[in-house]
Amino acid sequence: MPLPSADELEQLEDIEKQWAVKAMHHAETYFKLISKIDTTHFRLTKIDDEIYKDFLDTFPHINISHLEEKDFKTAESKEKWRNWINKYEKRVNEFNFGCLIRVDPSQDYTEENTMFGVRMQFYAIEIARNKQGLNAIHLQK
Repeated sequence: MPLPSADELEQLEDIEKQWAVKAMHHAETYFKLISKIDTTHFRLTKIDDEIYKDFLDTFPHINISHLEEKDFKTAESKEKWRNWINKYEKRVNEFNFGCLIRVDPSQDYTEENTMFGVRMQFYAIEIARNKQGLNAIHLQK
């Protein structure tokens, strides 16, 4: 396979930048939201309850209070996530779009507290955090 040309590399860099801008905008918007409203009854999708139950049934070992890289980055975990995510392809908009996920819900998005994932992983984790009140720490009274 030949290496990409300089023009192709420039286009890839532009796409990467566009993705990063969209992902950061999504993260900033979400953090502002959880800082303003009680998220324990907030819905991120039309099927939050189903996603929540399916996530807990499929990934009961994941500690949503502090995410571990091994639960997302090993070959086995990637395959498990891929199978889980693909079930929502026709039901959740941008289900596999890249996004930023906080490792520790008690903190803001920072370089140290952020990992890359896809939208369904974000939904699964944040729906669970919202339902369990883990984002309430950010609610400004």
